[in-house]
Amino acid sequence: MPRVKLHRFADNATRPDIIEPGKPEFEALGGRWQTDFFRNHHPLTLEMGCGKGEYTVGLAQRHPQRNFLGLDIKGERLWSGSTRAAALGLANVGFVRARAEALTAQFAPGELGEIWITFPDPRPRDRDIKRRLTAPRFLNQYAELLAPGAPLHLKTDNDGLFDYTLEILAARPGAVVDAQTRDLYAESGPGFAEAQAIQTNFEGKYRAVGVPIKYVRFRLS
Repeated sequence: MPRVKLHRFADNATRPDIIEPGKPEFEALGGRWQTDFFRNHHPLTLEMGCGKGEYTVGLAQRHPQRNFLGLDIKGERLWSGSTRAAALGLANVGFVRARAEALTAQFAPGELGEIWITFPDPRPRDRDIKRRLTAPRFLNQYAELLAPGAPLHLKTDNDGLFDYTLEILAARPGAVVDAQTRDLYAESGPGFAEAQAIQTNFEGKYRAVGVPIKYVRFRLS
């Protein structure tokens, strides 16, 4: 393992804003993220597969009266997000190193006020359908952990994942789509403003070569 990566993993072990296996808080904060981690009662937003934390940190900057957590399995990515948040002096953001499949081990029912899924791996192979972050097994987890009526957002460059998500939502009882578009930055109006406000480096690269960004905001019963 490269020395830089080892150094960053060692840093993660000492950073209070990164919760990961081996720390006593791991899988012990469910239902207590607001009181024990953020030490306030602000609403909690989760970004799934946050990568280097650009979106999580961007949201935290925009909404100082909310709490934000980025979840990813890659410790080096979380180190980048933590470093960015520290440089900006943000106290309303944290990171969780965990697999998406184990989400219910990290949070209590109804604890989340919002979920963002930003540019996830589209898992295009048929054998990987169950691993898509909008597959029914993940939607079931989200429905359990979100407060009633709380929104979910998907941003993606991938047509296949976008179409699949809309099909799954159309077939799911109680699911409500509040806004959708196949070209986010061609839209205007308040329904799309929040999704347009933050652009990651990854997103910018796709836009630069003419790939439109797809977006859907929805709720689960």
